[in-house]
Parts: sequence; structure tokens; C-alpha cells
Amino acid sequence: MENSVFTISNLNLHYGTFQALNNINIDIEKNKVTALIGPSGCGKSTFLRCLNRMNDQNDKCKISGNVLYHSEDVYQKNYDVISLRTKVGMVFQKPNPFPMTIFDNVAYGPRCQGLKNKNQLYKIVESSLKKAALWEEVKDRLKESAMGLSGGQQQRLCIARAIAMEPEVILMDEPTSALDPIATLKIEELINDLKKNYAIVIVTHSMQQAARISDNTAFFLSGELIEYNQTDVVFTAPKESKTEDYITGRFG
Repeated sequence: MENSVFTISNLNLHYGTFQALNNINIDIEKNKVTALIGPSGCGKSTFLRCLNRMNDQNDKCKISGNVLYHSEDVYQKNYDVISLRTKVGMVFQKPNPFPMTIFDNVAYGPRCQGLKNKNQLYKIVESSLKKAALWEEVKDRLKESAMGLSGGQQQRLCIARAIAMEPEVILMDEPTSALDPIATLKIEELINDLKKNYAIVIVTHSMQQAARISDNTAFFLSGELIEYNQTDVVFTAPKESKTEDYITGRFG
């Protein structure tokens, strides 16, 4: 697909003798939200972590197949993993702000890349916080600790921190599971806004959330990709009986 940022083909992943992903084929499109759904332990988060090579940290992990980012295999030898993680940002299940000021959290990545100019850093911080719909709430508190923010604000700060690196793709691993309904709604509204500029891949346990915010939905079961289609098709006219059983609550 010419609109794809990622093209994944014949992807297999083993943890030791256990096969966690089995022959996954999927395209991730730009300016779209792709939701990964399925019961616990079905391979959603494992697949998500393949996209920015977060599984590298597990010595027992063996991967075969192709994960192409703009037609280049990210698992080829000598591939620049740091560059990949700059372009493919990650937001985790629980907000994980650094124990430093709000400003320093967002400026952390650009500083690590060598940016020292205070005016440029301020512009990046302001722009990133605005894109994360947090600026108005924290603009007078930039020198305060990020740990004093509410859970929902901390998660939006983590999104701002990812945005500050100017990524193309943002991966989200159940980003609202630790949040209350009001904070969840804010994150969902934010995701809807962010897709104008980014490809977003979100793991969610909530089928209602997937239906509300995603353009495409992938249903995983026991390490296999059972169905991948436009979200409205998956939820109203699934092609696979296993998908229908899951979304109607017969199992999971």
C-alpha cells in the first residue's frame, strides 16, 4: 500500500520455544488510527513492540519475517535503532513522567540529540504541549515537578514528550487503562486530533474505545492476526466467525 508507513509480512516471533506471533501480515497506514484488539496474552503488545524493536531487550526473543518501515527492513543488520525509535515514538500503559520539571520532561529528547538553544527548546516544549492539549493547563507551571500532575495530565505529558522528537508514528500500549473516564475522553479526543499529523497504533482492551477512535482494527487471537479491516467493517460485518464471537462477548 503506497499510503503505508509500515508493511509487515510473514512476521513470526518466539520467546524461547513459545511462539508469540504467528505469520503476521499487516500494513499500517499514515494519518490513520490502527487499533489492536484481542484477549490478554494474544500478542497485541508483542506486535506493537516489534515496530520500534522494543523486543530487542529480551535475549530469548527471536524474530523472522519482514518489518518494513518506508520499504526498509528495521531488523536488517546495522539498522539505526535509535533513529527508528525517534521516528516511532512510544506511550506506555501507565504514565511514566521523568522525576523532573514539566519543561525538562518535554525537552529531554531534543537535549539528548544535542539541542542547547534555550529559545528553540522553549518553542519545541510549547508546540509539543499544545499538540498534546496540555499547554493551557501547565503553561504557568513549567518549572514544577511533573510528578504533581494528575494521571491524565501525566499521560498527555508523555505524549508531548514523544511528539517533541518529531516522530511519524506514535505507538500507544493501552494508554488510558490507568485513567478515569474523563481523562480517557481527553486522550481519545487528542488521538483523534493527532492522526492529522501522525500514524497511531493503539493497543486497547476496550472494544468500545477501538470502535470510537480507530480507522482500522486488527483482531489478534493466540498470536495470530484473525482479521484486519476498516473498523466499521470489523464491528458490524466481520468476515471471520472468531472475530464475531469476540466482539459479541462470547469469549474473551
